Amino acid sequence: MAADEAMLETASERGVASLRFYTWSKPTLSLGYFQASGGRQPPDSLIVEENQGANAPRSPLPVVRRATGGAAILHHRELTYALALPEGKAWHSRESWICRFHHLLRDVLAESGIAAHLVVCGEERKLGDVLCFLHQTPGDLLVNGSKVAGSAQRKLKGALLQHGSILLSRSEFAPMLPGINDMSGCEPFTPERLADALASRFAAQPNDWTAEETERIAAIRAAKYANPAWNEKR
Repeated sequence: MAADEAMLETASERGVASLRFYTWSKPTLSLGYFQASGGRQPPDSLIVEENQGANAPRSPLPVVRRATGGAAILHHRELTYALALPEGKAWHSRESWICRFHHLLRDVLAESGIAAHLVVCGEERKLGDVLCFLHQTPGDLLVNGSKVAGSAQRKLKGALLQHGSILLSRSEFAPMLPGINDMSGCEPFTPERLADALASRFAAQPNDWTAEETERIAAIRAAKYANPAWNEKR
């Protein structure tokens, strides 16, 4: 999360666009920036209990608060991406980048024979209160009626950070949420395979973090994302 925020600063201050894909070292819950933590204890864990049925697994997970909005996301057996773009017409169009990115993902899935559908206005559904993937809002990507991709944004002086999660397989911490591989019947997508397929849609080249960005990542992490006061601020 600190690295993603550093990307946003680079986009705002230096006009550099960045796209990053990653996975998580352990199952983790990320809260949206404005989402209430619920005052749960201990402060570094949260119970995922939004399952229909009395036998739902209830297990404490590490929790971090995102810089972007939206509801809680369970990062487990999924691919997370961060897209940071400078301001200006060269980087933005009338179409939201949430829809643009999800269209790219839809095309990647279609090449493997997986039909996906973007939610449009009038098709919204709220199937739960806490987890993002139980909220189906315009721009979200569905497979067989289940949400498999959701994204949220934050802006800084006209620059844009877009976070997104792509659900690959069902997690035991949220068994009501099937992933792409659970519904496709095709060769399973690994995070690496999907990241490569999506990255190929962009005119991009691999690059390392600058020394300045590395310093900023450490500073942002210490001030925010590794700080219980930030994660429990609401």
